[in-house]
Amino acid sequence: MITRPLDLASRLRPPPRNFDWMFLVVGALIVQFFLLFGSRFVLAPGLGVDFRLPTMPGALAGASTTTHVVTIKSGGFKNGGFVFAENGALNAKQFGDWLKAAVKTAKNPVLLVQAGADVTMADEADILTLAQEAGFARVQFAADRPAAKPAGTATVP
Repeated sequence: MITRPLDLASRLRPPPRNFDWMFLVVGALIVQFFLLFGSRFVLAPGLGVDFRLPTMPGALAGASTTTHVVTIKSGGFKNGGFVFAENGALNAKQFGDWLKAAVKTAKNPVLLVQAGADVTMADEADILTLAQEAGFARVQFAADRPAAKPAGTATVP
């Protein structure tokens, strides 16, 4: 830069002595950001905000402690749909392998299936069959209790 005619160099701030450490700190913060927000819990594709469990009176009557949990959305489990387990999205073959490996991790393995309200009974039966063939002692299907009616409302027949 030409600064001689107006003597601009005397009016500029001197360059910083050594800020190389600041670039390393900023770089480390960027790496930490991507490690944190790139985890499978934050940016993982999977369940949308419209996922609903079916409702059923007495849904908690037979509930017990489970050792493994899977979630299935509509879309046909055998027709290219996915089951979401702790490892992420699994297709039908991967799910069968996951079930066989999961049975070996617990003494009395119990599977909890969180199937969306729009999942067909055929898909639930396929999951039940795969889980029993893998050796699960028990398979439970999750359901919510129906919402309580506000006081003062009448049921119209």
